[in-house]
Amino acid sequence: MSRDRLPVTSAVRVLRAHGVVWTDHPYEYEERGGTAVSARELGVAEHACIKTLIMQDDAKQPLIVLMHGDREVSTKRLARLLGVKSVEPCPPAVADRHSGYQVGGTSPFGTRRAMPVYMERTIAGLPRIYVNGGRRGYLVGLAPADLVRVLRPVLVDAATTD
Repeated sequence: MSRDRLPVTSAVRVLRAHGVVWTDHPYEYEERGGTAVSARELGVAEHACIKTLIMQDDAKQPLIVLMHGDREVSTKRLARLLGVKSVEPCPPAVADRHSGYQVGGTSPFGTRRAMPVYMERTIAGLPRIYVNGGRRGYLVGLAPADLVRVLRPVLVDAATTD
């Protein structure tokens, strides 16, 4: 993706509508490469590359979880925090339907369906984060405060502890 052909996705439209200042970060997407690849390609810490995960509770209600790229979600801890029996990742086809994005290119901004957003608390303390811009191989860099202002996520402590 060349600089002159940056995508205008639903996520980009939301960022523009909310007056968010962001930077574009296209990179060569690798199937199943995840945040390790995007961090390497951008030359940033994987901890600052934020995963957008579409999950569902035991009643199949979808939700978005934002997690550091180098951490995993403790689904048991998250379920306890939400007061539900269980939380699990949505199957890819279901996640695509809820978000309107293709897995690997899911942005928390501009999803097809409004879903509650839960963000790992420590993300808010980072100086800059990189989240998917709505297409595989395309991240946007922004201040965590802007993400919080636009999405109003519930801050949680749901990362696994090693």
